Formats: sequence, C-alpha cells, structure tokens
Amino acid sequence: MKNPLRCVAFVTVAHHPADPELALASVQGEALLAHTVRELLGTSEIDLVAVVVPPRCAQAFSAVLPHSSRCRMVTAISLRDAFAEIAPLLSPDSAVLVHDALRAFAPQRTFRQVLAALREGAELVVPVLPMSDTVKTTDPDGVITATVDRAGLRSAQTPIGFSPTAFRSALAGAANPGVADTAGAATVPGDPDAMRVASAFERTLAEALVAGGDREDPL
Repeated sequence: MKNPLRCVAFVTVAHHPADPELALASVQGEALLAHTVRELLGTSEIDLVAVVVPPRCAQAFSAVLPHSSRCRMVTAISLRDAFAEIAPLLSPDSAVLVHDALRAFAPQRTFRQVLAALREGAELVVPVLPMSDTVKTTDPDGVITATVDRAGLRSAQTPIGFSPTAFRSALAGAANPGVADTAGAATVPGDPDAMRVASAFERTLAEALVAGGDREDPL
C-alpha cells in the first residue's frame, strides 16, 4: 500500500435535495463544484479530495471535476459509505475535512487554519464568523419578544475538521457529520468569501468575486 494519506477532504453535495443541481450551476463559465475542488487541490496539505456524489448525479459530476490524481469521485448515498471506501487509506493521525460543495470560494487560508488547529490537538474544528445582524425572538404570533445578545453568536461555515476518532464518532451519530452537532468544537476565523452559493443573488456575488481575481492573502 502507498503511504497513508495525511489529510482527506470530503466534498458533500447532499445537505438539501436541490444541492446536487446547484453544485452544477455555472459561475464564470465553470460549475460551482469545479471551483470548490480546485480551491481544495490548491492546498498542498490536502492529499486527496473525495467528492461524494449521489449515484443519479455521477455522470454529470464526473464531467465537471478537474483532472487530478488527488481528486477522486466516490459514488455513495451517504458520507458514511464514502468514508468506508477511503478509510483504509488513512493513518491513525490523519486529518479529515468535510466541505460543502456550495461554499466554493472558501479560501485556502481557512483550510490551513482548520488543519493547523487539528495538528495542535483539537479533535473537532469549525470556521465561524461573528453574527452581524440583530437577532430577535418572537412569540407564536410573530410578535417580537426580545433582542438576543449576539456577542456570543457565530455563523458556522465549512470545512469542518475532524480527527479520525472524532469523525468515526460523528458518523456513528449521523449519516452526514457535516451538519451534525458540533458542540465542543474548537473554532477558527471563517471568511465572508466562504458564503454558501445557493441563490441567484449569491451567484451574482460569486461572479463578482471570481472576476475580482486572486483572493488569497500572502502567506
């Protein structure tokens, strides 16, 4: 067997029923999924990008994936099944990332920050952004009852980083740990560019983002 993988990034497209079709939406002439995978492949610390594809979408997804020895399409109905195929390639201390295909423009620095936190001993890592909107609670009739203190509120992004042990534990509790309970996770700074591109308005923002050129800060 070849050397074990130090890091595998699973790209998932099944959070919501419409996600597989949305992942094929075009931004600057390329499918969102292609942008997502290329950003991950540009991160040298990631040894394998495993794109988890619903069986009905396999042909369409295969046509848009970048050609790379570090990219592999895994046809599976759940992340649990995909991990079973990849697990023999991992070492006990490998890092596992789970990334939403629709967060196509999450920057490489975010991937590296998640991986750095795992290397420093975290078992579970989530990129987050401070909540900027004012948050209200309402009663059953829709009447505002209070303003929530947003000081401790955060919006979660991906990739979510796992140690192998934490990932197996998450799989035991949910078919898709990318949307599982992340209580107790360490956090790293998220990035506004890592928005989930799911609406026409968000695709317009993404078009402008790509047209703006290189978004990476110098390392």
